[in-house]
Amino acid sequence: MTSLIWFRRDLRLFDHAALHHALKASQNVIAVFIFDTAILDGLSKEDRRVAFIWHSLQQLKAALIEQGSDLIIRHGMASDEIPRLAAEFKATAVYCNHDYEPAAIARDLSVAEQLATMDCRFYSFKDQVIFEKDEVLTKTSGMYSVFTPYKRAWLAKVNDFYFKSYPIRPYLNRLAPLSGKAMPTLAELGFDEIDVSNLKPGMDGGEALFDDFCERIGDYQQARDFPAIKGVSYLSVHLRFGTVSIRELAKKAWQIGGAGAETWLSELIWREFYQQILWHRPTVVQHAFKPEYDTLPFPNNPEYFAAWCEGRTGFPIVDAAMRQLNQTGFMHNRLRMIAASFLVKDLLVDWRWGERYFAEKLNDFDLAANNGGWQWAASTGCDAQPYFRIFNPVTQSERFDPQGKFIRRYCPELAALSHKEIHAPWLVKAIFGQKASDDYPPPIVDHAVQRLAALALFKRN
Repeated sequence: MTSLIWFRRDLRLFDHAALHHALKASQNVIAVFIFDTAILDGLSKEDRRVAFIWHSLQQLKAALIEQGSDLIIRHGMASDEIPRLAAEFKATAVYCNHDYEPAAIARDLSVAEQLATMDCRFYSFKDQVIFEKDEVLTKTSGMYSVFTPYKRAWLAKVNDFYFKSYPIRPYLNRLAPLSGKAMPTLAELGFDEIDVSNLKPGMDGGEALFDDFCERIGDYQQARDFPAIKGVSYLSVHLRFGTVSIRELAKKAWQIGGAGAETWLSELIWREFYQQILWHRPTVVQHAFKPEYDTLPFPNNPEYFAAWCEGRTGFPIVDAAMRQLNQTGFMHNRLRMIAASFLVKDLLVDWRWGERYFAEKLNDFDLAANNGGWQWAASTGCDAQPYFRIFNPVTQSERFDPQGKFIRRYCPELAALSHKEIHAPWLVKAIFGQKASDDYPPPIVDHAVQRLAALALFKRN
């Protein structure tokens, strides 16, 4: 029997559920990847994620060649290319791992239906989460909409069984002997060559970052909120594209224990919380989780939105965060909360505008996490920040970047200001005239005034 293993957001050759099952059940397994035009056609030619995927695939392809096989890569609509490949290789089964996004679910259904007409089976497996769909439910068999009880139930259910690896190496002789074509270049795919070496793409990069983080994980609880220091794992893009195994990561945190590891494990559980919300309530993609907030009358000033996108709001911590995103595709999690709160509660712009912008720019963009994070900040989602709790951008700046190190990195025009002055440079200029840089804009809004406007907007609803 010949089977296809369809790599998607699982670009690794170890602890891989679908690959494990394909190898065990088949005589010949052919590895394939589709650069799906249904996704790529909507992206900028400068998209870093495509470059990350390309370099990760290069490593995966090399690993398969070492085993006497290869990775077949096609460029087109995945819903067309997979049935075409199945017919070409006379495959009797296609294996892949679950994808929980609505568009992906529709794509997989279409593929499965086409394969069925060819007497070819479609198998899909849980791989990118520890618990999926309805595996963690309330006592009344409903979904959890508040994180803390979900986390409690998650921790009560988990044990070594759920961290068990899917062995690959013993079955690698089942890979079909292939000599495939060279990978299409990024230019041939319609994208620019972008240096993503700082992201350390591929399985080797994910392993190196994880090893590095394990040496720092004990400090994670204290360090994670400060963007100027190396406090987080930097593994989010690797989790997104599956160059690391969630089972390996969660198991390590579980075994290490202590405040740092437990706090990081909690972040991994947040990721699964938002995944189960998306699966149970796919309408959150376009709508507020809380229906009463779905049509809030945001003014949606386009000039405010443009200033936020470009990092010129006059609030240094917000501008530094947005410039980091625009320049690198990365934004520290604390800054994501600050920037999102500022857009919605200070500039009174619909959270969906910000969600779309992050979706375009973030290297680690994940629909469930991005939507959940934005709805949390906008107070429209499950377990959200209450609408009357509004981040003060200056207070947040003073607390999480006390010496202004992060701000100076991305707003160098403010470098001459003191640790105290850099958080609200307009006050310095009001007192000292030219001391605050003329290259840096005044604040686009008055936070105190906008706070009251935001409260009124939510109360009216």
